Amino acid sequence: MLSRALSRAAIALFWLLHFLPLPILAVLGENLGLLLYRLAGHRRNVALVNLSLCFPELEEQERKALAQANFKTLGRSILERSILWWGGKNRLLRLIRVEGEEKIRALLGSGQPVILLAPHFAGLDAGGIGIALRFDSLSIYSAQKNALFNDLLLRGRKRFGDQLLLSRQEGARTTIKAMKAGRPFYYLPDMDLGHRDSVFVPFFGIQAATITGLSRLARAAGAAVIPCVTRMLPGGQGYVVKIGDPWTDFPSSDVKADTRRMNAFIEGAVRTMPEQYYWVHRRFKTRPEGEARLY
Repeated sequence: MLSRALSRAAIALFWLLHFLPLPILAVLGENLGLLLYRLAGHRRNVALVNLSLCFPELEEQERKALAQANFKTLGRSILERSILWWGGKNRLLRLIRVEGEEKIRALLGSGQPVILLAPHFAGLDAGGIGIALRFDSLSIYSAQKNALFNDLLLRGRKRFGDQLLLSRQEGARTTIKAMKAGRPFYYLPDMDLGHRDSVFVPFFGIQAATITGLSRLARAAGAAVIPCVTRMLPGGQGYVVKIGDPWTDFPSSDVKADTRRMNAFIEGAVRTMPEQYYWVHRRFKTRPEGEARLY
């Protein structure tokens, strides 16, 4: 009972935050991130290991500074969800700019299913809301252990239009059917989910267990793959969601080559804003047979 009461109190406080102007909320979020950098030792160490693997050319102090900047963007992303979940539609349309949405509309208008390749940047949830404001879309979510927060997450992501959220446990058939019905699929495939349905391909030169879903789903649905990268702007200026051009010659006949291409694209995007990538995830926890653990 106490845990439920504390959860409700936390949600009430979180709700109050959405009344603040975004620039103020951004400053609070950055300071929260610096606090988490000090207190969340496990996640800090994961981020530092990832950065040492992916940016060996940096000095130790440079990596620490990058990790701190990363936690600042993560702190912002936590607090700014209050606006994403409770802010008015017009406010969100002003804060989340989508560049290139006509590319999605053109494909959907021609009857072509669409997969939006959305890497795990700090602005990921804002990008999802930006798409949901403009399209009846499809996405996959991970169920939260806390039932109240899980319900809050679902309501927040389904506020606009007719959004379809599927759990990771639901089969590919439902996803393919929804794409063929005209829902662009906001897809996040850059997580280490273990050996199942994964292959080892390079990510920053490190062999990373990577799910092959992008290639397999594109083939099964006859879908076009479009990059969808969300950038968090400095100073609480909002977000920009950039829709790229549809990939050509994808999928190929080689699933592993397709997955390698995906990782290469994500790596290139990360290099443009490394402080905003989700470095606190153990991206290299699954190792090829015989290799030592990295964390």
